[in-house]
Amino acid sequence: VQLQASGGGLVQAGGSLRLSCIVSGRIFSNYGMGWFRQAPGKEREFVAAISWSGSSRYYEDSVQGRFTISRGNAKDTVYLQMNSLKPEDTAVYFCAADQRRFRPGVVVTTREYDDWGQGTQVTVSS
Repeated sequence: VQLQASGGGLVQAGGSLRLSCIVSGRIFSNYGMGWFRQAPGKEREFVAAISWSGSSRYYEDSVQGRFTISRGNAKDTVYLQMNSLKPEDTAVYFCAADQRRFRPGVVVTTREYDDWGQGTQVTVSS
């Protein structure tokens, strides 16, 4: 299984970025997906998740209303659209695949995800 994240970069506060994560080696449409982030010196934290069907989405409070998670099953890809970026959004962003097929709803803890991408750096300047 391989997850390849891309789309990070340097952006000014208030700007936007769109992260993508392509999944190979598993039946993408059967699994929920999540995005996490890790800033220097901090633990990895949940950002957003989407269920296998796309019908359920959940966001961390600080990104609610600014970030949107979506999935394109035809392309085996999960996206994270990030708008109104703030300096505190600076981190390495990781995509991850739920370990459970056809899980109802979404999960927000790292232990529920068993495959991870390599991360993509997002830097927001003030």
